[in-house]
Amino acid sequence: RSDTLEVLCSQSKLEPKVYHCVSFSLQAAIQSQLDGVRTGLSQLHNALVDVKDIRCSLANVSNDWRKSINTIENLKDVKDAVVQHSQLAAAVENLKNIFSVPEIVQETHDLIEQGELLQAHRKLMDLECSRDDLMYEQYRMDSKNTHDMNLIRSYFGEVQSLSEELAKQLWMVLQRSMGTVRKDPTMLVSVVRIIEREEKIDRRMLDRMKQTGFMPPGRPKKWKEKMFEVLEGTVSSRIEGTQSETRESDKMWLVRLLEITRKYVLDDLIVVKNLMVQCFPLHYNIFNVFFNLYHRVLSARVQELASEDLEANEIVSLLTWVLKTNTSVDMMGHPELFVEVDVNSLEPLLPQQVVDELLSKYIQTLTSNITGWLRKALETDKKDWKKETEPEADQDGYFQTTLPAIVFQIFEQNLQVAAQINETFKEQVLRLCLKQMNSFLIRYREEAIALKEDHLKDRKLPHFYTQYMIAIINNCQTFKESINSLKKKYSHTAENTQNDAAIEKTLGDVAKDGCAFLLDEVFMDLEQHLNELLTRKWLSGSNAVDTICATVEDYFYDFAKIKKPYNKASCLKCEITTEAHRRVVIEYLKAIMQKRISFRNAEERKEGAERMIKEADQLKFLFRKLSDGEAADSLCDAIAAIAEVFKLTDPTLLYLEVSTLVSRYPDVREEHITALLAVRGDASRDMRQMIIETLNQNRPASTANIQPIFRDITVPSMTVPKLLK
Repeated sequence: RSDTLEVLCSQSKLEPKVYHCVSFSLQAAIQSQLDGVRTGLSQLHNALVDVKDIRCSLANVSNDWRKSINTIENLKDVKDAVVQHSQLAAAVENLKNIFSVPEIVQETHDLIEQGELLQAHRKLMDLECSRDDLMYEQYRMDSKNTHDMNLIRSYFGEVQSLSEELAKQLWMVLQRSMGTVRKDPTMLVSVVRIIEREEKIDRRMLDRMKQTGFMPPGRPKKWKEKMFEVLEGTVSSRIEGTQSETRESDKMWLVRLLEITRKYVLDDLIVVKNLMVQCFPLHYNIFNVFFNLYHRVLSARVQELASEDLEANEIVSLLTWVLKTNTSVDMMGHPELFVEVDVNSLEPLLPQQVVDELLSKYIQTLTSNITGWLRKALETDKKDWKKETEPEADQDGYFQTTLPAIVFQIFEQNLQVAAQINETFKEQVLRLCLKQMNSFLIRYREEAIALKEDHLKDRKLPHFYTQYMIAIINNCQTFKESINSLKKKYSHTAENTQNDAAIEKTLGDVAKDGCAFLLDEVFMDLEQHLNELLTRKWLSGSNAVDTICATVEDYFYDFAKIKKPYNKASCLKCEITTEAHRRVVIEYLKAIMQKRISFRNAEERKEGAERMIKEADQLKFLFRKLSDGEAADSLCDAIAAIAEVFKLTDPTLLYLEVSTLVSRYPDVREEHITALLAVRGDASRDMRQMIIETLNQNRPASTANIQPIFRDITVPSMTVPKLLK
């Protein structure tokens, strides 16, 4: 093909060109490698020549050194002459100062007294420089020549005294630095400059000592270190100087001391920040130095205070100041200081162990104090019980005493104090208060019982016994509300504790006891009238039940001033009404069971039964009225049911009537039936026996779920076999 021949033709022309190009590249690379090898060989040859030359030179130097040893030893005299010349040169240089030492010493002394501290220090440095140079040259010439050294030291003896005198002036200025920086800050600046000069000289002398072993007398002075010691002493004296009173002269001595200390510390640190930092070099970081000094001195001071025999209120004042005030905006956390330091990084003023010991001591003291305070409060309340006036009433007219207010004022005050320390301690004090409350309520119950027993000895005393017993019951509810209020205000936990359950139970016991005591009082007044029930006098027209109703209603006029209790289902007034209702009915039934009367004929039975039904309705009406219509009618219905037994005219149906009674009131026992039949008066012995045996064999089923009432009624000495349970 023609196109293929053309491609082969062009490739054959290109091939020689490619060959020549590759051949040229290989030749160039090989030539480059050969040039590099040639250059390396040349350099190695030159290095070998240089090594031989150096070896030869070193041999020559060694020979010359061996030959010159003797020559160097012969120059020892020259060396000594040079040293002597140097000493003489130093002596000539300081000759003027040497001859004028007494004069310069006096001038320096005068300058110190005049307060020209910078000039005085300049002259002191000249004197020390002359002394030190002479002693150094003497040390170089003959370090073992103590005679000449002592001669120089003796001649410059007053220089050391001048240095100490100047130092005293410096420390005096530093001790008054808080006042000096306000009135004459240049004086403080001069002191700092002098100390800086001395620090430089100390460093220079220490460096020379490392080289020569010589240190001038009095060096290093370490005035900078001494300056910080003086400042710390100044701060310490300032803090300790704040106490001007003792517990003997002022009960608030610690509060005053801590407040004065707070004010001094804050004022001083603000002065340091605004004025004193300008008088010190930046690298001194003087504000942080003072801040840490005050913190360290305060820590030592409060630990010293903590070791004293502090009272409870003093412990709280100290801990509040340490834990709260110290880092607050009123002291270390002040806005002007806050930008300079982080108060949260400060170490605690008091170790945690000391804090725990103080808190433990406070709890012990507080426990004793609360016990004493509560005892006094209860004694005061007991005195009120014997007053010839009614107890106070609250805005709703409920009787009360001041005891709950006093008790919870005690708790509130101590919890407020505890809250100033921290949340954990506040919870601890709350638990203590609740524990003390439970113990107090037990004593309160005992005193209420004692009040009742004393009243029984003479029912005329105390005059307002009923009203104060109502107040005691109402106080239980006030206590309950106050406890819940305290827990809500001072506790973050909603869980009930063992103390809560104990308090709840004790309060319930006190209230129930109080209600029982009030009812006892009622029934002591009713006793005479209750004894008239189911007697011949009663049958002939006694107004005993009228009197009973009037007496109960009169008492319940006062009972209306009983507060609602903790039981949400009812109120104490309802509970006491129910109990009064129950007890009246029981006493009525007891009168029946005691067989005070035995009806002689059907007419008496009818009259008695009708009277019982009327009185049952009368009692039912009374207790409906007292309980706002919530009274249990079944209680009074028991009287009416028995009346039906009495009212029955056909003795053959007596079993059915008794059976109906037993089915309505399953707790009726055989002795009750025997007593009822005895009062009815027409049941023979055989009939009574037959009725009881029949009921025993064919016990009627209960027709209603009625609260037991007959089980609490005993029948006087009757020996009857038990037929019904």
